[in-house]
This record gives sequence, structure tokens and C-alpha cells, in this order.
Amino acid sequence: MIFAGDHGVAAHGVSAFPPAITGAMVRTFLAGRAGVSALATAHGVAVRVLDLGVDEDFDDLDTATRAALTTYKVRRGSGAIHLEDALSAVETRQALDAGAAVAREEIAAGAQLLLGGDMGIGNTTPAAALVAAALGLPASEVVGRGTGIDDDVLAHKTAVLDAALARAGHRVEDPVETLTSLGSADLAATTGYLLAAARAGVPVLLDGLMSVACALTADRIDPGAAAWFAAGHRSTEPAQSLALSKLGLEPLLDLGLRLGEGSGAVAAVPVVRSASALLRDVALLSEL
Repeated sequence: MIFAGDHGVAAHGVSAFPPAITGAMVRTFLAGRAGVSALATAHGVAVRVLDLGVDEDFDDLDTATRAALTTYKVRRGSGAIHLEDALSAVETRQALDAGAAVAREEIAAGAQLLLGGDMGIGNTTPAAALVAAALGLPASEVVGRGTGIDDDVLAHKTAVLDAALARAGHRVEDPVETLTSLGSADLAATTGYLLAAARAGVPVLLDGLMSVACALTADRIDPGAAAWFAAGHRSTEPAQSLALSKLGLEPLLDLGLRLGEGSGAVAAVPVVRSASALLRDVALLSEL
């Protein structure tokens, strides 16, 4: 499940790519031509993409495709978190409920394992903010290079995140308030998705920083939820490793991946299937 959304902070020099890439990549997912699409085809994984907060309306798509894509849309873009809240309280609840509804849909359709993916230029900034808020860390300890930014942009990104954390203040002590002040529609929806899966007893294979930051937030909202999460891979983002450590999760893969999209989780699916086959089909010594 890929939750897509734009981030106001992306217009403030924290990414190597312009915000317009988000919408372009959503179209690439729909066409089945993205990196995660190729991996999903190779490993028999279904891909679904939902627009929670992309800053466009996709009027060029046919009516049925557009309706399916934007069913749970909360708003066009989220607020620039160093200047304003990402969402209103009502929008945060709407996004949490949307993610939960999606998880319930997939489970009702027979899904026994859910995966979390993302698309949104600039999304490593709010995701790192969620981790910093949860762990009480300064921006310098959680900020990474995202799409490959240089040292100057990294320093600017760190300053932006410090400003966001200072603006949020004590609100970060509440995980839902943290999503409102520092998150985004797609991150809140991912959190709701993870919460609903855990409450239903369905495991989720996490991807990179975005899904792991949301897993950390979900476990703050509902302590113990992390028992239903597994880490598909370790990304290059320091905040992801910090969050995994807090959650007590060891990644299945450690390949230096930084593509996002849910690609690391999909790449780990064969490992999960291999483990399942061994547990199911190998004889015990007592059976020899």
C-alpha cells in the first residue's frame, strides 16, 4: 500500500527534487513502471496507491482510476511544518481513519500480510520529525540525506527541522498532536493503517523511514502495536535505524536502499516466504 502526499516543507529547499515529482510518480505507479512495480511483479505482490494529500487533482486520469486513487484524499499538500501545522485536528483524524479503513478493506479481501510504502517529495523531513519527537532527539541526530542532498542542503534541512520541533513545543508529547503539528496526511494515514492491522492481528512488513516513523507513532498511540510489525530493510536514513532500535526490530535486509515506495519491504517478501516454507514444510527430528 503506497500512501502518497505532498509536503509544504518541500518548497523550502530540503529536497533534491521539486514537489511536482510526487504526482509524476503516482502516475508511474498507476502505469506499473516504478521500481516497486517491477519488484512487486517479480515477487507476486499487489500494489495499490492512494492519494491522501498530493497537491494536484489528477484531472487527466479516467474517471474510474481517479476515483479509486483519490477516494481518501484529505487535502492538497500538507503545511510547511517549520511555519505551520501540517494538518488541522480534523484532518489528522480523517487521515487516521482513512488508513484504518484501507487496512480493513485489504484484510477483508483476504490479505494475510500488509506492506507499507510511500511517495512524497520532502517526506523524510516530517518523518524524521516524528522520530525526533518520539525519542526526544535534536534534528542533528535524525536528519538524513533523503534523495541525496549535498552538505549545504543537509545543514539547511537540519535547521528547518529544528525550527519545526521548536514550533511544535510540548505538543510532541502527544502522538496524535505530533501528527497534526509535524506529520502529513499520508503519514497520518499510514499510522492509521498500521494501527488497524495490529488491532486485527495482521502482520505488517515495514519499508523505510516513512513507514517506520509511522510504526513508532502507532506504538506510541497503542503501546504493543509493534508486536505486529516486521522491518523489511534498513535504509540509509539515521532516523529509521533509531526508530527500529526503539521498536526492537531487526531488519531482514541491509542493502543501503534509499528508493522508498515500499521497495525494501517488497524486496524482503521472498525472505518471509522462505521462512514460512521452512517452518511449514521441514520435518522435526521427532518425525524422522
